[in-house]
Amino acid sequence: MKKKLLSVLLAAAMTSALTSATAFADDTVTLRIAAQPYPLYSSIWVAYELGYLEEELAAVNAEYTWTEFQSGPLVNEAVAAGEADLGYMADLPAIIAKSSGQEIEIVSNVAYGEKGLAVLIPTDSEITSVAELEGKKVAYATGSYAQHLLALLLDQEGLTLDDVESINLSAGDQVAALSSGEVDAIVIWEQYISLLTTEGTAKVLADGTGIKRGNMVTYAVTSYAEEHPEVIEAYIRALDRADEYIEEDPSAAAEVIAEDFGVDAELMETILGNFTFTTELTQDDIDEIEAVKDFSLEAGIITNDIDFDSFINTEYLDAVAAE
Repeated sequence: MKKKLLSVLLAAAMTSALTSATAFADDTVTLRIAAQPYPLYSSIWVAYELGYLEEELAAVNAEYTWTEFQSGPLVNEAVAAGEADLGYMADLPAIIAKSSGQEIEIVSNVAYGEKGLAVLIPTDSEITSVAELEGKKVAYATGSYAQHLLALLLDQEGLTLDDVESINLSAGDQVAALSSGEVDAIVIWEQYISLLTTEGTAKVLADGTGIKRGNMVTYAVTSYAEEHPEVIEAYIRALDRADEYIEEDPSAAAEVIAEDFGVDAELMETILGNFTFTTELTQDDIDEIEAVKDFSLEAGIITNDIDFDSFINTEYLDAVAAE
């Protein structure tokens, strides 16, 4: 009788343990990250490759999925379709998403860098100034921050986007189009700037120096962030660790992520030097993002204004900073 009772108690204990384990597993939160494979976001890739994302999310009983897209506008489409909870991108596509009515909010900076975006022309091109792009074929990803840089550069010359023949192409397709002579210029970001100029395929006509800060940001779906603030904070902690790693040893960081972008470690380290990687959203960053919004509204790139109080939310950054 005692043996039978002991067996029953052991079975009950095992069942309880299994039930508890299952319940814990069922409580795991998933963060669906919409990623982009560009060095503009090197800190996120360092966090990804070194396991910082996995570690910090696991600490709050969360995990993540990682789906790659070739531009910010494509990330916006995935988020709008309910297929992602968080995406990182340049300032303009985030602004376009908010202006279109998507319920998203910027929760952190990622990086900024004026030289990370440029207008490239073939090395043998006779074009010598932005003004000479008038009437020419210029390729860029519509809705990306490349469109904003081009608009700013043209504006300085008394021109608008209507004064060039705009060709909407992904970054990879821009390279092919420039190499084949199908377009006169492209507006593109790293790693392509360094790759094309190093191999002698293209040269820089103009970059963002003195005209565009070039903020890369992370935005989250507002409802997800409100329901899972600990997950957003864990993501930020992972990026903070990556920022520190890049700052302390850029050579080692370059080795970690060079292959992800199809460049060698030496070129990757050079690219890293063109950016400041930080999650912090300073007033300068916020002012810059608002200036991008204002220009985009005036230029007709967006048609609806944005309530900045609901667009930029620093409470998750503040919570991490207070730890």
